[in-house]
Amino acid sequence: MTGQNRRSWTSATRNEQRGIPRQVSWCLLALVSLGVGACAQISDAGPAGSVVTEGDWAYIGGDAGSQRYTELTQINPGNFDQLEVDWIWDGSAYPVVNARATPIYVNGKLISVAGEKRHVIATDPATGEVLWDWVEPETFRWEYSMRKNHGKGVAYANVDGRDIVYVVTPAFFLHALDAETGEPIEGFGGSVDIEGFPKTGTVDLLDDLGHEHDDYMGVPLEKGYITSSSPAIVVNGVIIVGNSAEQGYNQSRQENIPGDILAYDARTGEFLWKFDVLPGPGEFGHETWENDAWEWTGDISSWAPLSADPELGLVYIPTNGATQDFYGGFRPGDNLFSTSLIALDVQTGERAWHYQLVHHDIWNYDTSTAPILVDVTVDGEDIPAVVQITKQSFAYAFNRATGEPLWPIEEKPVPKSKVPGEKLAETQPHPTKPAPYDMQGLSVDDLIDFTPELRQAALDLLEPYDWGPFFQPPLHRDNDEGKLGAIWCPGDVGGTNIDGTPAVDPESGVIFVTSQKGCSARLLVPGKEVDERTELPTGTTINDYAVGGGARIGRVQGLPMYKPPYSKITAIDMNTGEHLWWIPVGDTPNNVLNHPALEGIDLPNTGTGRQAAQIVTPDMLMYTGNASDGTPKLYAVDKATGERLGEVELPGNPRYGMMTYMHEGKQRVVIQAPNMLMAVSLP
Repeated sequence: MTGQNRRSWTSATRNEQRGIPRQVSWCLLALVSLGVGACAQISDAGPAGSVVTEGDWAYIGGDAGSQRYTELTQINPGNFDQLEVDWIWDGSAYPVVNARATPIYVNGKLISVAGEKRHVIATDPATGEVLWDWVEPETFRWEYSMRKNHGKGVAYANVDGRDIVYVVTPAFFLHALDAETGEPIEGFGGSVDIEGFPKTGTVDLLDDLGHEHDDYMGVPLEKGYITSSSPAIVVNGVIIVGNSAEQGYNQSRQENIPGDILAYDARTGEFLWKFDVLPGPGEFGHETWENDAWEWTGDISSWAPLSADPELGLVYIPTNGATQDFYGGFRPGDNLFSTSLIALDVQTGERAWHYQLVHHDIWNYDTSTAPILVDVTVDGEDIPAVVQITKQSFAYAFNRATGEPLWPIEEKPVPKSKVPGEKLAETQPHPTKPAPYDMQGLSVDDLIDFTPELRQAALDLLEPYDWGPFFQPPLHRDNDEGKLGAIWCPGDVGGTNIDGTPAVDPESGVIFVTSQKGCSARLLVPGKEVDERTELPTGTTINDYAVGGGARIGRVQGLPMYKPPYSKITAIDMNTGEHLWWIPVGDTPNNVLNHPALEGIDLPNTGTGRQAAQIVTPDMLMYTGNASDGTPKLYAVDKATGERLGEVELPGNPRYGMMTYMHEGKQRVVIQAPNMLMAVSLP
């Protein structure tokens, strides 16, 4: 299929080859899964049978496969430099808008969330003017949430001819709203016995997790805590809901609740199924918990966005580590389904396949980006693939129907822990292809070498630390070697983390991955010390160890301690697993260009050290970055070579994501920045 539209590998396409039109094929699938009349009455934003038209952006990742690809070409290499700021949405009325929410565009409206209360906001795509605004009343569940300001957007479906948006809130409620008016949908879900809540249109997600809770307060903190940071996804008339917990680096106690995956009927809000991410007795994977921790610990949430293949009927769940980050002595074993990719049947919630990316994760290597779906040809075989980009700087690639790796994944030995009571896995999975796309581990050769003096300064900086190989484990304060801590690379910011949104060209099967160099130097201390300074901790049993903080390490005389590029974009051909090219993100910062220790040295472009938001078009790759003086920019590069084609100045510093749409004949690109959205278009 090289050179052809690879998105065409679906069951619907196979039916077309048998003479069954695509629309009929979708209806056949819907009839089997949803019942008579379903295909005419419920359509999500999938590729077939959808009300979504060309130029829409109906998922935060562009489509159900999180490809961040558009077929729009009004903006192209020939006119990219002419782009101008069309409008700016000012988020100052919704304080602390942290720019993680990507709008969707469907049927003439931009819809997203903003602020700590996660207001749902519809705006005019031509002007950015707010059309309607809806917000959930405050509760303790909302107030306690550590993810209040982490909302990434909304989900969408058309039900009985009506456009509906679905929002999951920090308090862990699911609301269905009319996309035209912002009013709650009558007959969806029900009501909640809290003053100010709508009388209809709401589901209390805690009702279906199976834990005792209070409507206003939520789950008792001694039991655990759950919240949300990413939107649900609607697939074949089913809403699948992920979740998140408090950050593991804030935890000091063992007890928590698991981040089980929930599913609901998109029309009625009826609860359909729950998938247990922490398997109990008799469930697959239970043996990976070598003590009784499955009874009382948890997390393993899916806080990153979900992806799905509507025609295979599978949803892809990327998961977090188990309670807590950096220490797991109280939960020996590999700990399924932590830090994994799981494929679930949309209709039943049954596990189709899974792959654990990190065994017994104590590096905070949680899976932070949505899985990417793309169809490829490997050794002459057409394969529907799913690619999971990770903090480890690996791209794990699988047949998304079967879970079979596209290329072998080898278990390789990793260092043992020196922390008392900690039992790590002896090996970790390493893909043979594609090769790592950024630094793994830290060697002398990785260190800054512009001058011998700077190299020696880096070695002197590292001398009091335990550092070296990939999967270097954390270290405790009172270690026998007298070290200040351990350094592991990539650190828990990646590789590729939240702000690094990969994108794929479905025509060629080339994926574009953004990454950064960075290491972690967090130190474990007695859990009691952390617990004493934690207000309202979750759980009851204080752990032997908890993370006491991270040393500020990684710079030598104000310069990064490692060689450039500090951040980059890598193009990887997923048909062969080979890297095609890489480019730095943006330009070398002035503080590097003008550093006195580098005077007279011919510097390469180091990149900014920040990851990029990306969109792929038929003609080019667009990405966000910064010029040397910090000026925010939108760049265009050639997909085949990485050659820069143009750049446009932006009024705000880009972060996390962007999207594009066609409205009334004009294509616009919307870029996220703190407390604002920026739309650019041709004059």
